[in-house]
Amino acid sequence: MNVQLIRLSKQYQEQLGEMIEEWKSDQELNHTNRSPWAIFRNDYHDFDRYLDELDFKELSEKHVPTSTFFLLDNDRDRLLGAVNIRHQLNDRLLLDGGHIGDGIRPSERGKGYATEMIRLALLECQKLGIDKVLICCSKDNVASQRTIEKNGGVLENEIPDPDDPTEPMVLRYWIQIKK
Repeated sequence: MNVQLIRLSKQYQEQLGEMIEEWKSDQELNHTNRSPWAIFRNDYHDFDRYLDELDFKELSEKHVPTSTFFLLDNDRDRLLGAVNIRHQLNDRLLLDGGHIGDGIRPSERGKGYATEMIRLALLECQKLGIDKVLICCSKDNVASQRTIEKNGGVLENEIPDPDDPTEPMVLRYWIQIKK
């Protein structure tokens, strides 16, 4: 598997559009979620603005600083997914958001890319000085559970979804970063 995490640049503008459109079609057809939310919150058609607003740069009442990376398959020169790393946790992220939000584009799921992307994201967390990482997922997302556990995730607990208690429980995993 010849993949790496990259920062988005103009070079990948067309690939980003293809990936986002594939993802949106899957969401409409299969009602899948939008994770990581960071790559969907702005319109990629205005690429310069998209790049400028991809990450939160400062701590505010609602947001913490973030870094967003894209998983690139070096052999195919193809964007496979994205991961958003929150540099710290506020009360809401501590409850059910965690340090990492991630997703793999629909056509590339089930191939082990998410496990590798989380492994690489944990290295980025280490660079940021985060030594204990919280990752959360829905109880009905078995693939995410496996990915988190393969990366050393230890289940702390499960809680009702704070936004909609009728939704599946939220699983909260902690990963201790090795020094």
